[in-house]
Order: sequence, then C-alpha cells, then structure tokens
Amino acid sequence: MQEASLYPKIIVKTMLQAKVFVTRRLPIELEQLRSLATVEVWPERQPPPYEILLEKVKEIDGLLCLLTDQIDRQLIESGKLKVISQMAVGYDNIDIAAATARQIPVGNTPGVLTDATADFAWALLMAAARRVVEADRFTRAGLWQTWEPDLLLGPNVTGATLGIVGFGRIGQAVARRAKGFEMRILYTSRQRCSPELEQSLGVEFATLEHLLQESDFVTLHTPSADDTYHLISDRQFELMKRSAILINTARGTIVDPDSLYRALASGQIAAAAVDVTEPEPIPSDSLLLTLDNLIIAPHIGSASRQTRSKMATMAIANLIAGLRGDRLANCVNPEIYNS
Repeated sequence: MQEASLYPKIIVKTMLQAKVFVTRRLPIELEQLRSLATVEVWPERQPPPYEILLEKVKEIDGLLCLLTDQIDRQLIESGKLKVISQMAVGYDNIDIAAATARQIPVGNTPGVLTDATADFAWALLMAAARRVVEADRFTRAGLWQTWEPDLLLGPNVTGATLGIVGFGRIGQAVARRAKGFEMRILYTSRQRCSPELEQSLGVEFATLEHLLQESDFVTLHTPSADDTYHLISDRQFELMKRSAILINTARGTIVDPDSLYRALASGQIAAAAVDVTEPEPIPSDSLLLTLDNLIIAPHIGSASRQTRSKMATMAIANLIAGLRGDRLANCVNPEIYNS
C-alpha cells in the first residue's frame, strides 16, 4: 500500500525534470504541460532561428514545432530529444528518417483540420468566382458610382465543373460541399476510390489532363512530395480553360509560381486564389502581388478558433505521451515501436 501511494509522486518528479521548447505561442493555455515539465515558449511572431533551435535541442527532452521550423538531421542528432510533436498534418520540414534512426517518435495532428480547410477552399473559390476582393478594393477606392450591368462579372458556381486534384480527407470534404452546388465533380488521385464512395459523393475519376481540360474550377489537395513538385506548371495551364479558376490550399510547391504569373498575366486562365505560396511568406517584390486576378491568403486554411485549439491540444497530448514513454496517439513513424 505504501509503495503504491509513493508511485505517482515518483512519476511527477521525473516528468518535472523534463524540459520542453515550444517554437511559437499557441492558442490555448499550457497549464497541463507546465504541470508536467519545464516549458519555454518562443515569444516572437517569427520562427526561432535555426541556430537557436540547434542550441535548444541540446538541453530539452521534447520539442513542439510548426511547419516553419527546419527539423533536419543535424538538429536531431545534436540533441537528446525524446519526442518531436508537430502542430500540423504535414511534416515535410522534419527529417523523419533521422528521427526514426534515433528512436524518436514524431507526432502530428491529422483529421482535425479537414473541415476548416475544405471550408476555406470554398471561401477562396467563391471569392475568386465572384471577384469579392476586387469588388472591395473598387468600393474603397470610391469607384462605385451606380449599378452597372457589366460591372465585375464572374462565372456561375452552381452547375459548373469542379476538378479536385488529390482526393484524401480534404478533397472528399470539398466534394461533399460541391454537391450542394449541383456541380459535376471530377477527381484525380494516386489511387482510385471504391465505386461505392464515388457514387455516394457523386464524383468521376479522371486523369489530370482530362480534369484540367474539363474543369471550370480546379482545387488542389495533394501532399508535398517529389512527384507533386510543380505539378501545375506551363503545360498544365495550357490545358485549362481560359475561363478556369485555380484554387490552392495544399502546398505552395505544387504550383510553379512563375508559370502561375504567366498564366494569370496573359489570360491563359481567368483567376486564382491561393492560401500557400512558394516560398512562404511570399516575397514583397513578387510579380504575383501585382495581379488583380489573384487572391493570396497567408496560410490560414485551418484558422478557425476551434480547429487551431484542437490542433494545439493534440500536439500537446503527443508531446506528453512521448515524454512519458507512452505511444503517441498520432505518430508518423510508428515503426519505432516495433524495434
């Protein structure tokens, strides 16, 4: 009985000796984490410089990071990390092989941002189609003088053809929303979905080329990978309708920015709306910023209060599990648990 009563105290003491570095301020309080470990939070809006991270990993047990942090082999091998927890679904900024080699679990936050990102893809699609940002600038500039039959015309969304490139959770969520607009929905993906899923969502499988040729709106939802780098470039824009609108809420590297500029400036496509750029943030001297037919958002696809809070909660849960030596609820390298 006496040993059992002492056991929780031993665990708490061990956890309190752990040190954690959080690379940005989070949208939730950190009381639970602070009760279990010594926590340092980077206070600036900009990410901590790589040199700072290199120093921090030498003295911390857990790292809670974001997509903007470079967690490479040198950094991983420089420290004594027990766990890396990323507040994001993607993790292409982390050298997973290096972490796995050192038996460090890497956590992410999948699933929770599906609806928020799908909603935002639709916000961008509607804003580009109906030229909402242009209309706002037009009004603020004092140019609205009367109702005009041909002022700021855009295409119909209802009944149009939507092409979805990448058909994971977010792509499928976008398709469900498109049904309400009575759209013809084409999709392309590495693997074709089951006939049952296609029927339930009302979608048609297509090659990328056919999708681009047929679609009035093209929305991108593929991961960042070698085979998706500049997936949309000059050749792909040439296949698209001149009235087409491109939406990208996935990764900036999927679209060649120079090709995007040429397509928009020349009228090869009508408009685009993006939440991601290459590089990020977009340089202040980028020619893309001169275009009226392009909407650029600062990577806020998951930026609903509920979603960001849930992401932070999941990231902290992964971090605590790793510090305790427990299996992470969401682990991108689960093979470490088999060795």
